[in-house]
Amino acid sequence: MGLIRKILDTLLEGPVVDVRVGLHWTAVVVEVDGQLRCGLASTLARPHNHGRRPAVPQAGELESLPGRQLAEFALTEEPELRSLGVAAVNALLPREPQAWREGNAEEILARIGKRKRTVLIGHFPFVPRLRNKLDQLEVIERVPRGADLPESAAPDVLPKAEVVAITGAAFVNHTLEDLLALCSPEAIVMIVGPSSPLSRVLLDTAAHLVSGSIVTDIDRVLRVISQGGNFRQVHHAGVRLVTLARPEFEPVFD
Repeated sequence: MGLIRKILDTLLEGPVVDVRVGLHWTAVVVEVDGQLRCGLASTLARPHNHGRRPAVPQAGELESLPGRQLAEFALTEEPELRSLGVAAVNALLPREPQAWREGNAEEILARIGKRKRTVLIGHFPFVPRLRNKLDQLEVIERVPRGADLPESAAPDVLPKAEVVAITGAAFVNHTLEDLLALCSPEAIVMIVGPSSPLSRVLLDTAAHLVSGSIVTDIDRVLRVISQGGNFRQVHHAGVRLVTLARPEFEPVFD
């Protein structure tokens, strides 16, 4: 969990203002320098069990925690708490709006993956369209569908890939570093999805591009998340998709 620790060390300070744990997404709102910020993360959960101790022991009181203390939950082994921690991380990250580039992950992958063996970790909604744009696309998914490969294929497939796109949910479920270790040193690596931390730490140590999310309408997004909305609904409610890239990949956005 070295990457998580390095990112935690960069976070700003700020009190927690609101916390929502929805069916699909978790949101944490903090106040930094007088401004509200909202971070998102995939909601991880286990099957409901009345006899088990509470998944979130401090439920109802999380706003009493300092933001950085809530972000530390990203290190825990409890899935529900990890989601809270990563959402707090994404709210407290230093922001570089001047470095954010527009363009969704599908468009970027269609450019950098042309005539290259591309592997996508996670079955994103754009997979069917992307298959029509790339010569070689393999998808590895925890619950495979159609032509997807199972997780067990990763050690065989990833080392041969020229372009690898990894779901940001891997940062939440603590599989990101293992997946990165399987990638060829020559591969172009991209981390994709609303859970992805828009952090220079990832660019300096692991990835060439990071595509993440910035919440632009906090009230509407919280309302949709609280009512079980999926990401398409959350996106339409008020989320901007942006990418942070190493300098040599800036031409991708021209």
